[in-house]
Amino acid sequence: MKWQKLDNTAKIFPVIASKNLTNVYRISAVLKEEVNAEVLQQALLNILPWFQTFHVRLRHGFFWYYFELNKKKPKVLEEVTYPCRYLDPYENNQYLFRVTYYKKRINLEVFHAITDGFGAINFLKELLYCYFDLLDGKNTNKSESTPSEDALLNHEDSYLKHYKKQEVKGYGTTKALQLKGEHLKGGAVGVVHGIMPIEELKAVSKSYDASITQYLTAVLIDTIHEEYGKRKQSKDPIKINVPVNLRKYFESTTTKNFFAVVSAGMAFEEREYEFQEILEQVKEDFKSQLTKDSLEKLISYNVSNEKKWVVRLIPLFIKNLGIRWIYRSSIKAFTTTLSNIGAIQLKEEYTNRVENFHLIMGASKKQEVKCGACSYQDQMTVTFSSVLKDSSIQKKFYQRLSKDGIPIRIETNGIYYEREETQVVKKTKKG
Repeated sequence: MKWQKLDNTAKIFPVIASKNLTNVYRISAVLKEEVNAEVLQQALLNILPWFQTFHVRLRHGFFWYYFELNKKKPKVLEEVTYPCRYLDPYENNQYLFRVTYYKKRINLEVFHAITDGFGAINFLKELLYCYFDLLDGKNTNKSESTPSEDALLNHEDSYLKHYKKQEVKGYGTTKALQLKGEHLKGGAVGVVHGIMPIEELKAVSKSYDASITQYLTAVLIDTIHEEYGKRKQSKDPIKINVPVNLRKYFESTTTKNFFAVVSAGMAFEEREYEFQEILEQVKEDFKSQLTKDSLEKLISYNVSNEKKWVVRLIPLFIKNLGIRWIYRSSIKAFTTTLSNIGAIQLKEEYTNRVENFHLIMGASKKQEVKCGACSYQDQMTVTFSSVLKDSSIQKKFYQRLSKDGIPIRIETNGIYYEREETQVVKKTKKG
C-alpha cells in the first residue's frame, strides 16, 4: 500500500481540524502495574505494520486529501499535558495518532480521519496483547509477533460498499442550545470519570424500558436543561449527537470509519417535561433513525455528494471553503456529544492485567463539553471532558444517576480542584 483514499466521513476532518477543534479522541487502558515505556515502544513498532489505517501520513492533492504510507517510526512518550490535544501532522513523525503513558495508564489518541472508536479499540487491544507478551518474554523477536486471531485488518471503505443510489433529499438542521461560558486558562481540559457497576446501570435502564445509551442521553438532556437551559432562559432545543456503529446494521468489519449519528433531543419552549417524557422522546428519536432504511438513505445522501462529477472536479482549496461553511452550520444543530462505545473485551489470558478503560472525547472551544462512555468487565465509566470553568452539568449528571440508585465513584484530573495553576501539569497526568 503506497497510498489510499480517505473514507467518506474522514474527508471532513482534515478540513475543519485546528487547535480549537481537534477531532481527537482518547481510549485509555488502566493497567494493574506501572507501564514499561521501552516495552510499550517495541510493542507499537511490532504491531503497526499490520494496520494500514494507522500506518499513514496525511497528504493533499489537487482535488482531495489522501493517505500515504508512513515509513518513519512513531514515538511513545510520557504524558505531560492535557488529553486530546490537536494532532499536528508534522509532529510525531507525521502520524495521525499518538501513544502516551502515565504511571499505570496507556493512552491511545486518534485523529478521527483514520478511524472511529471501533477501529481504535481493535488497534489498542493488539497493542496491549503484544505489550504483555513482551513483558512475559514471549515473541521477543519481531518476526515472531503476529496478530491475534481476533484482530481485524480489513480496511475497505464500507460507506462506498453499502452505498445504494437513490433519490434522497438533504436533511435540514435547526439551531440547538449551545453550551457557552468562561473557559479554563492555558488550554486546560477538565476530565471527570464517573465509574459505576454495570449491572446496577442496566437494571435502572431496564426499569425505564430503555437501553443504557437512551437512559444516559435522557439524563444528559434533563441535566443540561436544569443547569443551563433554565438559567439562560433559552428556547433553543437541547440536541445530543449520539454516534452509532454502522457495523451492527451492515455486514462490515472495516477498521476505517463506519458510523452515523442519531440526533436525540427535546425542546422546552412550550412547557416543562418530566424525565419520563424526555426519555420517551429520546427512545422515539432512536427508533425512527436507527432503521436500516433510514441509515441507507443517510449513507446514500453523503456518498452521492462525493460521487457528483462536478464536486470531484472542484479544486481542493475551493472544496475546503465549502466544507467549512457546511460544518459551521451543522455544528450548531447539536448541544453536545454522547458517545458510548459499549463493552471492551480482552482475551481471557489478559483480562486480569487491566483494571479499566476510559473514553475521552476531544472537547474544545468549538464543542465545549463532551461525554464518552465504555464498559469493562463489571463496571461502566462515563467521562466528561470540558474546557469550561463551570462544572455544574457534570456534577448534576452524576447526582441524577445516584438518585436513581446507581453507586458512583468519581475520579478527575484535578482541573476543578482549587489548586495553584503551577500544579496543572501534574494534575493533568492523573486524568
